[in-house]
Amino acid sequence: MKTISQNEHRERRLRLMEQMDPGSIAIIPSAVEQIRNNDVHYPFRQNSDFQYLTGFGEPDALCVLMPGRAAAEYVLFVRDKNKEREIWDGYRAGPDGVVHEYAADDAFPIDDLDDILPGLMEGKSRVYAHMGVNSAFDNRLMAWLNQIRGKVRQGAIPPDDFSDIAHLLHDMRLIKSRQEIAIMADAAKISAKAHIRAMQACKPGVWEYQLQAEIEHHCMLAGSPRPAYGAIVGGGENACILHYVENNQKLQDGDLVLIDAGAELQYYASDITRTFPVSGTFSPEQRTIYDLVLASQYAAIAVIRAGAHWNEAHEATLTVITAGLLELGLLTGTVAQLIENEAYKEFFMHKTGHWLGMDVHDVGSYKLGGQWRVLEAGMALTIEPGIYISPDNMAVAAKWRGIGVRIEDDIVVTKDGCEVLSQDVPKEADEIEALMHGGQSPWL
Repeated sequence: MKTISQNEHRERRLRLMEQMDPGSIAIIPSAVEQIRNNDVHYPFRQNSDFQYLTGFGEPDALCVLMPGRAAAEYVLFVRDKNKEREIWDGYRAGPDGVVHEYAADDAFPIDDLDDILPGLMEGKSRVYAHMGVNSAFDNRLMAWLNQIRGKVRQGAIPPDDFSDIAHLLHDMRLIKSRQEIAIMADAAKISAKAHIRAMQACKPGVWEYQLQAEIEHHCMLAGSPRPAYGAIVGGGENACILHYVENNQKLQDGDLVLIDAGAELQYYASDITRTFPVSGTFSPEQRTIYDLVLASQYAAIAVIRAGAHWNEAHEATLTVITAGLLELGLLTGTVAQLIENEAYKEFFMHKTGHWLGMDVHDVGSYKLGGQWRVLEAGMALTIEPGIYISPDNMAVAAKWRGIGVRIEDDIVVTKDGCEVLSQDVPKEADEIEALMHGGQSPWL
């Protein structure tokens, strides 16, 4: 299985420290375990920024970077070795382990953090940290600062500036390396096959959560330890609810089902949506809306390339969807007027995509200096247009009501265009019908 090498983690730390002010310090905490109910925890998942820099997957840890420090530029605070706790909770690397296994220059027990970290902060020109994300950590950071300030008369020099590290770190995460893209491609392949399994398992009378189980079963068997996000499996009118997560209704003959689900692999997300008929055959109205959404997605993908700006794909989608809704009589006016007045939002109320990476809605600014960001090779994003016709929309003919369609793929920007990582799952209506009816299909 592909992984991110320790050498790449090291290069990331070096690149980040090169952007930091001389004599500064960066402090990045790990995720902490969260209680699910009573004394049961949610499955632990490491903080993405911490994982990006360290590759270390344990909770209750802290990464400290100090560029130019002769003694140790990269210091980790981690849980100490504890044989009794390891019997109950599993292996701990401990301070010695993270030096040898994760290339830390130095390491200390996390229980000694309050005693050691103020000394590392003292005399630093600037502190880089996540601001306003975790109030408990913010309070602790201020306590360390006040501890230093309390020793000013003894000659202590407190930091005089604080900066949010997200600006530097998240711009780094926005451009994916070859190792990252290879892992994301594998995650997309796993997810694509899972969506195919769901199509093959679908029939009237199946429950939404049973299709979710098909997807998650395949993903885990294929090597994904967890979903990248909570799956959406919306049959019939539920497909018109953008973040529908109940997944507890029985699928009905004649309805569509929308599945938005993806695997996480080595901390990298895939994010795929397909919409298909429960019975295996689109009705004329369903196919009309489906083909319109698909045409808009093709138009969006066609404009993605290095040098294009972020919103060009959305603009291409809007033009196709608005013109199509106008032709069907679901909107009235001119395309230009309807786009300017945002009349399309009655049926298409979200953006066409988002950044993709370690987080399914990945980090990175969409605008710089008030202008849409220019795409660069190595950026990863989704393209996910949709049309959702509310079952309560009495302004449209009854035959359209309750139809919800979204089609989403994972994309990596290249110099001359883009690569569709999730191309292994069918999206042409004819291909979907052939797959679901078990006939001759390149996807079988």
